[in-house]
Amino acid sequence: MSHRTLVILRHGKSSYPAGIPDHERPLAARGERQAAEAGEWITAHVGKIDLVLCSTATRTRQTLAHTGLDAPTHYLDELYAASHLDYLEALREHGGDASALLLVGHEPSVSATALELAGDRTTEAARAVEQHYPTSGIAVLRTKLAWSELETGHAELTRFHVPR
Repeated sequence: MSHRTLVILRHGKSSYPAGIPDHERPLAARGERQAAEAGEWITAHVGKIDLVLCSTATRTRQTLAHTGLDAPTHYLDELYAASHLDYLEALREHGGDASALLLVGHEPSVSATALELAGDRTTEAARAVEQHYPTSGIAVLRTKLAWSELETGHAELTRFHVPR
């Protein structure tokens, strides 16, 4: 395989119901719309997703459901309240031989992961990620490395899109 594609999706806009722990916060109606638009964009611009790694938080699970993307999914506790180093480890451990992998997670880990993997931070996409990674933001990276060998600085951040 010549290239692998990593799509990093931040969950959609969540709501803040009183008395609900952070892990259990659901998507707001706007977040549901954002997630559906994100799924349409990913299908149109990336294509088929082979594997999904998703945080166990309610808002990330709901984001994935509203994208309409259908792929084998690993729901991982280690993607909630985690650092970009935890995200990289999850990619190495669970990526298998997927050619297109979707990671659904949280800020600040999604932007830090995209920037750490990007070999060139001067691109338009990298500058956009560095400036602001809003809810439902989508970073697309390409790498020649197997997921198990993934290292910082060894991917190309090719696109950054915010569905609106």
